[in-house]
Amino acid sequence: MRTTNKIHFTKTSLWAWALATVLLTACGPKKYDVPAQSTPTDSEAVIYPDHTNTVVPPNIAPLNFMLKDSLATAVVVRLRGEKGGEIVAGGEKDLKVEMDTTQWRTLLADNRGTTIQATVYAKHKEGWVSYNTYTIDVAEEEIDNYLSYRLIEPGYELYRQLGIYQRNLTNWEEKPIYENNRTYEDENNHCINCHNYRNHSTQDMLFHVRSNHGGTMIIRDGKVKKVQIKGDSILTAGVYPSWHPTLPLVAFSTNKTGQAFYMNGRDKIEVMDEASDLLLYDVEQEKVQLVLNADTLLETFPAWNPTGDYLYYCVAREPFPEQKWPKDKQAEKIMTYHNQMFYDIRRMPFDIKTRTFGPSEMVVDMASQKQSASFPRISPDGRYLLWAQAEFGQFHIWHKSSDLWVKNLETDSIYSLTEANSPEVESYHTWSSNGRWIVFSSRRLDGNYTRVFIAYFDKNGRAHKAFCLPQRDPEQNIMLLKSYNVPELTKDAVHTTPAQLKEAIYKD
Repeated sequence: MRTTNKIHFTKTSLWAWALATVLLTACGPKKYDVPAQSTPTDSEAVIYPDHTNTVVPPNIAPLNFMLKDSLATAVVVRLRGEKGGEIVAGGEKDLKVEMDTTQWRTLLADNRGTTIQATVYAKHKEGWVSYNTYTIDVAEEEIDNYLSYRLIEPGYELYRQLGIYQRNLTNWEEKPIYENNRTYEDENNHCINCHNYRNHSTQDMLFHVRSNHGGTMIIRDGKVKKVQIKGDSILTAGVYPSWHPTLPLVAFSTNKTGQAFYMNGRDKIEVMDEASDLLLYDVEQEKVQLVLNADTLLETFPAWNPTGDYLYYCVAREPFPEQKWPKDKQAEKIMTYHNQMFYDIRRMPFDIKTRTFGPSEMVVDMASQKQSASFPRISPDGRYLLWAQAEFGQFHIWHKSSDLWVKNLETDSIYSLTEANSPEVESYHTWSSNGRWIVFSSRRLDGNYTRVFIAYFDKNGRAHKAFCLPQRDPEQNIMLLKSYNVPELTKDAVHTTPAQLKEAIYKD
């Protein structure tokens, strides 16, 4: 006798089935088709953020965007690879384009080292129009998978709601490395800054804690330790760090910093060193030594070269007169002399066997040009020196004149990275581990908030047009009222948990 299996639906199971159906159908972006008929225009599509005619890594997340067209009610984009493959995506009321991640990865993989053609269509009252086609070049070289940065409100009235975060550049995953207190608590209020890694790896990393629970957090092989870098002859604790590539050493600057606010004009705040020196800290021996501490010089921003036999740094001569300035006049001193601070880039040879430094030598003379350099960074192949250059001072994140510059250390040629720069602030920068990508912070989107930008740096030492860090929702760069600060690339993820870090930080 034949029997049949009967399925019995209850109200609960019907509801669950319906919910599952909705979720399955909502997993990916809505499907769009290329308009059957459209009228070509002789104009470029205005998209936000702009990624037109750029070079992108073959492992980057989708370049979602918004169309800026007040007459449009819908948008469609068609991307076609030189070696095959196609994506059609679109958006309607908000004119946002979200691409399918799987399709995007396939398109990039299939067209690695070649070009993708992109055509944007906009639906107007009279019908569809098409803008001029633009290109996206897919590089052969990948970018490191992870990017870490601090998110901070532009005005530092309080230390609350700061965090160091880690973004997977191949997708949308963002995780906190550590967040401080969410609300103002006088007894626990603290700042976190200056996260730094050795050789683009999170196996050895550090960051600072300021104010309450202060110290330098050093993480090695998953173990967390808080240290106090102090000494009778040291100005303050360690500030700007640089890990030695092979030895358990960290070069620090130690900075006594002041700041003042502008009452009018385009600038908002000025930050300046009243004094600064260079330190060398032995992580294993837990010993610190002074490297440079000349009375009339301000040494800061140490940076090792890839082989660890040179330490680069910035240095300026104090413009202050000999008379003493009382503590209540420090802001006046800063504002009086802030535009007379010009930092050169110098370097010292370092003997790895004896751990001793040789005499300093000039690398980039800025003071003679009435210009100032900050954050020297050497490319992984040792060929290029990259820095931020502005009209004066060293805290270039506040200087609208700040641009990225490069020196070819083999030919001594010096030039601006014009293709990657903008009329707005370009400040903190870092290299990818293969030297083909530069990641930096820029205020080019709105003049107020720093966002992360990525630019290809080719084998001839030329930078290409930069594009903004991709977001699932392209409007996030408008809505997020925090600045991205100190972007750093790593090949691997940080595995130390926020809970482990908090336990070590709060254990005074």
